[in-house]
Amino acid sequence: MSDLALSGVWLGIFNYPEDLPAASFRATVTDSDGRLGGTIEEIDTIEVVGRHLRAAIDGTRDGRSVRFTKFYAPASDSYDIVEYRGQVNAEGDEIVGEWQVPGAWNGSFIMTRPRAAGVEAERQDVAER
Repeated sequence: MSDLALSGVWLGIFNYPEDLPAASFRATVTDSDGRLGGTIEEIDTIEVVGRHLRAAIDGTRDGRSVRFTKFYAPASDSYDIVEYRGQVNAEGDEIVGEWQVPGAWNGSFIMTRPRAAGVEAERQDVAER
């Protein structure tokens, strides 16, 4: 597949550097001709453990390459944005890559979506055109 629609609900984890625990997240992504938007929800495991965090995402998809920035609302005590870069697998149901807080720290991430959800999102995208 040369052009993958990424709209849908994704579940993932991101790994922190050092011995910090991984954190899970839920992303709701919209993909409009390669322009990515949406939200990410996660539970804070570092600053205020257990606090519910919500962030907006804004980015792009070019073929299988994905780039997006996560903006927390309200901003985190330690940083404002997190940048993500990754690659989508051929089936369009997994993204693997790296994240970074500019000038601070970084780690890896993986996010997946159920196959049925991805197919339905592609059908809806086609129906809206």
